[in-house]
Amino acid sequence: MTADSALDLDALRSRVARAVDDVRASAPLAPAITNAITMDFVANAQLAVGGSAAMVYLPEEAVALAQAGGAFYVNMGALLPTHRESIPAAARACRDLGRPWVLDPVGIGIGGLRGAVLDELAACGPAIVRANASEVIALAQAWGAADAVAGTGRVRGVDSADAVDDAARAAAALARRTDGAVAVSGEDDLVTDGRVAVRVAGGSPLMARVTGFGCSLGGVAAVYAAVADPLTAAVAASAHYAAAGTAAEARAAGPASFKVAFIDALFNLTAAEIAANPLTIEEVRS
Repeated sequence: MTADSALDLDALRSRVARAVDDVRASAPLAPAITNAITMDFVANAQLAVGGSAAMVYLPEEAVALAQAGGAFYVNMGALLPTHRESIPAAARACRDLGRPWVLDPVGIGIGGLRGAVLDELAACGPAIVRANASEVIALAQAWGAADAVAGTGRVRGVDSADAVDDAARAAAALARRTDGAVAVSGEDDLVTDGRVAVRVAGGSPLMARVTGFGCSLGGVAAVYAAVADPLTAAVAASAHYAAAGTAAEARAAGPASFKVAFIDALFNLTAAEIAANPLTIEEVRS
């Protein structure tokens, strides 16, 4: 962090724009293990930003696609018995290959299966954790990254009981624990690598009225992780979503038309428009 934060912000915007261009030039494959409720949205969002999508259930296929892709996405929502093996297998393959992967710990704390899987994932170092505030707090505590933190870390189903600011310390600690980035989704997103924190404004309240926006954001973060460092990838994904949400709201009559307009906006926004989305950057104080 230099004394002139504006220079850092300019450099970050340049990296975001370059990541957008690189994705659209190379169409990186970012396979996913994600829940059946939002699988269609995840895949279409990955395609709309310029990536390539592949959905998988079985352990051997998860490993094969982890080997083939540029990055991998794991979403813990609506777990099936096969995920007990396929999720850790994919994460271990990425770790062993030095390949980035993105974790969305949806519903952490609900049932023993999620806890057992997340215990195994702790040793696999996700490049990006994308979650709501309560999930970030709960994961930081589960992985020994944070003890005394603000907020409750309790989820209401898949919804957060905490505000983004409540998770700021836990997010920074978790990012240092994983040596990656953590993206906390909310009215304004917070993205941190444990050293700097980036606030991403924009978006639309209609995002909360359609299922799958958080899940698909994780899939898009994986697309960007295939071409950029974790912090840049997470900021690029959040900025792309925020800018698309702002653009889609202006054309939508309600949640259904908003989702259609949003996917169109993901596709049509330029790299310069995405990088120009409102961002602020600050140093993390331990």
